Amino acid sequence: MTEYLNVGKIVNTHGIRGEVRVISQTDFANERYQPGKTLVLFRENKEPLTLTIATYRRHKNFDLVSFEGYPSINQVETFRDGLLKVSKEDSIPLEENEFYYYEIIGATVKTIEGEIIGKVKEILSPGANDVWVVQRQGKKDALIPYIDAVVKQVDVSKQEIIVDLPEGLLDDEN
Repeated sequence: MTEYLNVGKIVNTHGIRGEVRVISQTDFANERYQPGKTLVLFRENKEPLTLTIATYRRHKNFDLVSFEGYPSINQVETFRDGLLKVSKEDSIPLEENEFYYYEIIGATVKTIEGEIIGKVKEILSPGANDVWVVQRQGKKDALIPYIDAVVKQVDVSKQEIIVDLPEGLLDDEN
């Protein structure tokens, strides 16, 4: 059975010409949404639907995408809340020290001394570097920047991340 990776979620329509607003869950939006590329739409209680990208552009914090054969808002309204995915075989090869979100989310984060901080529950991309949101037991989530000075080792096979936290990063004990 084919395994799929999330690319984005369709959150709304945009205009009347069949564009949809997508909140992306990929580092490769420019590659994923290139006209002519195909994505698979997954919706609740419906068969997966293979779609071919017709147009792509950025608008505010959204990716706006339209699909070949769906030129009107009426045809894409049912796509809302659907997940756009790509088959794992179509994943883009990564450089050294680059990871897919699915490889990081759920991984256990530990200090160099072996103390467990928590598990990565989300990845934010606010600018220069990603920030990993780590869910901690009985405490506020920790925000850990993905930079060489902090993240020392990522073992995808063990789902384990070793970090060297600067003093004060986790001082908020509640």
